Amino acid sequence: MTTIAFIGTGIMGKPMAENLQKAGHQLVFSDHYNEAPADLVANGAQVVHSPKAATELADYIILMVPNTPQVEEVLFAENGVAAALDASKTVIDMSSISPIETKTFAAKVKETGAEYLDAPVSGGEVGAINATLTIMVGGSEEAFAQAKPLFDVMGQNINLVGDNGAGQVCKVANQIIVALNIEAVAEALVFASKAGADPARVREALLGGFANSKVLEVHGERMVKGTFEPGFRIQLHQKDLKLALTGAEALGVSLPNTRSAQNLFDACVQLGGEGWDHSAMIRAIEELANHSIRQ
Repeated sequence: MTTIAFIGTGIMGKPMAENLQKAGHQLVFSDHYNEAPADLVANGAQVVHSPKAATELADYIILMVPNTPQVEEVLFAENGVAAALDASKTVIDMSSISPIETKTFAAKVKETGAEYLDAPVSGGEVGAINATLTIMVGGSEEAFAQAKPLFDVMGQNINLVGDNGAGQVCKVANQIIVALNIEAVAEALVFASKAGADPARVREALLGGFANSKVLEVHGERMVKGTFEPGFRIQLHQKDLKLALTGAEALGVSLPNTRSAQNLFDACVQLGGEGWDHSAMIRAIEELANHSIRQ
């Protein structure tokens, strides 16, 4: 068992940290931004007042924060993680952030002697709770092998994709596929409903065919029922698609359907839905069709 500084205990981070604690690992939280989860503290987690202080007590430092600037702040601000790193420690960033900035962060961390793994996840809140996350890792084979027992506690489909940055590239690719799947399911259900078919029955029928997907299974049900509590917030998926579109522009790659999905998320934000689950993309398509599938 090892000591882990876990920074970022939101919708995803909290159950991930809880699974690590249940597996017997000692957790250390920093309350520099938010209060530490009271139930995990009651079960033995320590609380300190800065990422630096948490790092001093830990073998592994796991970050699960919203975006690139937050990772940079936690790592490199005054009293940040980097101020207490040495060759005995490993930083694991499980946030979804810029692959380019990840390479920069990794290089700066490695200058301290510490290891760095970028290990973004897919699977949503359900995957985090059930420890069934897909974990896409960038870093050295040695650091990956040493951290693998921790990943095994949080996920099931765990792969070393390549060097630092490759995990984040893989996550961006994942988010492209998920967004386009959400768009496809939403368009199909709106089409079916406006054509006079019961969208719930259409979804059930499609679950047994080649059109089946995890998005149709999970988010299709959300669309039919209109239950759009996150989950994974639209504003976070917008952030991921922005990374995809910015990276594609730099690479000279055209991503027309990714742009379309981003435009639909933008339309949801205009409806006041930046905090909705990303399955609520269907609301934008319903607006365009002047039709709700839940009539």
